[in-house]
Amino acid sequence: MAEIFESAGTALLYGLVGFVVMAAGFIALDLVTPGKLFHVVWSERNRGAAVLLAGQTLAIGLVIEESIRASESEQGLGHGLVSTLLYGMAGVVVMTVISLIVGLLTPGRLGAAALEDDGDRPHPAAWVMAATYLGAAFMVGAAVS
Repeated sequence: MAEIFESAGTALLYGLVGFVVMAAGFIALDLVTPGKLFHVVWSERNRGAAVLLAGQTLAIGLVIEESIRASESEQGLGHGLVSTLLYGMAGVVVMTVISLIVGLLTPGRLGAAALEDDGDRPHPAAWVMAATYLGAAFMVGAAVS
């Protein structure tokens, strides 16, 4: 029974670390897209912003998952939590930098284009950026495993 409580406590701690990294990712995405992301997604119901946020959230989850797996072979819970936090933050940085570079290589402001919403469907740029976040996550995940 003690083993179950220990495992649950470990899961809770890793979950908190994952939440911190996801919150940092949300802030980073908010900085590279026009408007306040929370308002654009929940109040304006912008589909492009929702696609970007969903893609980035999945991507960060992938990085966290690989980071936790990699930390299992490390020394102790504390070390594993710190390494998961650092790997996760590295993933957020890599995703943000890649999105900025892709934005420089595309016509206009990519963040603004991705948020263009014709009412029925998001701009194709939103899907491209969401896929870019996922691609970056696979790269970072492979690097930490």
